[in-house]
Amino acid sequence: MAPSAMSRGKDNWIASLSEARPVPYWLEDPGKPQAEPALTGTRTCDLLVVGGGYSGLWTALNAKERDPQCDVVLLEGREVGWAASGRNGGFCAASLTHGLPNGLARWPDEIDKLEELGRRNLDEIEAAVARHGIDCEFERTGEIDVATETYQAWELRDWHRQLADKGLADGIEFLDADAVREQVKSPTFEAGLWDRRGVAMLHPAKLAWGLKKACLKLGVRVYEHTPALSLKQYGAGMTVRTPYGAVRARRVALATNIFPSLLRRVRSYTVPVYDYALMTEPLSADQLESIGWKNRQGLGDSANQFHYFRLSADNRILWGGYDAIHHYGGRVRAEYDDRPETYAKLAGHFFTCFPQLEGVRFTHAWGGAIDTCSRFSAFFGTAHQGRVAYAAGYTGLGVGASRFGADVMLDLLEGERTERTELEMVRKKPLPFPPEPFAWTGIALTKWSLARADARGGRRNLWLRAMDRLGLGFDS
Repeated sequence: MAPSAMSRGKDNWIASLSEARPVPYWLEDPGKPQAEPALTGTRTCDLLVVGGGYSGLWTALNAKERDPQCDVVLLEGREVGWAASGRNGGFCAASLTHGLPNGLARWPDEIDKLEELGRRNLDEIEAAVARHGIDCEFERTGEIDVATETYQAWELRDWHRQLADKGLADGIEFLDADAVREQVKSPTFEAGLWDRRGVAMLHPAKLAWGLKKACLKLGVRVYEHTPALSLKQYGAGMTVRTPYGAVRARRVALATNIFPSLLRRVRSYTVPVYDYALMTEPLSADQLESIGWKNRQGLGDSANQFHYFRLSADNRILWGGYDAIHHYGGRVRAEYDDRPETYAKLAGHFFTCFPQLEGVRFTHAWGGAIDTCSRFSAFFGTAHQGRVAYAAGYTGLGVGASRFGADVMLDLLEGERTERTELEMVRKKPLPFPPEPFAWTGIALTKWSLARADARGGRRNLWLRAMDRLGLGFDS
């Protein structure tokens, strides 16, 4: 592209953002429910759930479905679904391990069981959505992992062969360049792997709001705008202090994820990573025709710095990913939710992928924090002689896996040996992140190395190879 043409293209990309509102598209839905009142005074219960995202909501709901007599209280510091659960891409994956490659590398002896549990978990999410009448635009469309470089196409083909050899390729189809462009028309696509059943698309905020409604209907007491300030042992149970009161409970499930755990020893296992997304205006019939996408799959590319993209129910395109921003000291602040330089970068990448959509405008641009851990998938544990359980570290694939994590926490609190609690994935924790400044320095070096690998045909430098050997990494 000539310099003048490149400049004109950049000007057009920037112009596409001129009317974008710096708020999550999903959370602006007119169906957003009223917040429940804050807790005042002291309450007692059988189970206290701290956190009103997916982890906490599934824990409360599943506890009531296991035992309708269980008295459950849920505390949320802001409003249900306002954080990661209401601002993600809406990909609900069966994978419990942040994708099959990560799971196979870390738990090869358990991968068949983990895949089975993941498929069952996704089926149970679909069944719960139907059972509770949750209108969250659930579509079991699957997902295509696309190659945008020749080396990635070869890697996808080779990976599909490996999966077939291990008996793990059921429902996964390799698509060459013609086949993948028949599904979605982009000049950048060179191959794809289509997981036909392992991923669903949904409206993430509507799922959170629907779970809240289902919890309330079953008798869960939900208190919003009620941050949990401290956790202490109280007799045979626990007490959690809030700004205007306290809750005394026999058992506590901590589902705060990216926010600092009430258990200090858990905090070093996660770091916050900021991820960003754009949402287009609704596409016209002609614009939809120009890109195909009739099967409405979720899409993600194969680079280390990857993009994820999908169609909404009203035919907008959500386009997110690429930048994964970690701030020094692991700070989580509202001002980090907005990052214009990343929006401009994402807009340029969008029109490179879909040049036929030149002139489309973005209506929303937003970001949010993800809790990542060094093994990329959730970890679990208990404290206070089994009275407290926690799950965290989902690393961007928590829409589906959080329901599994909820069941793990309930199993642990009940002291049960189940097929879930016997998993090595559940019994062992990842390596914690080092203190600052080592965490920030290591993450910065890893990000630089990943970008360099993308620019050098996927070749990983000494740092990344050492991280691979140690089973460490950084991802969103």
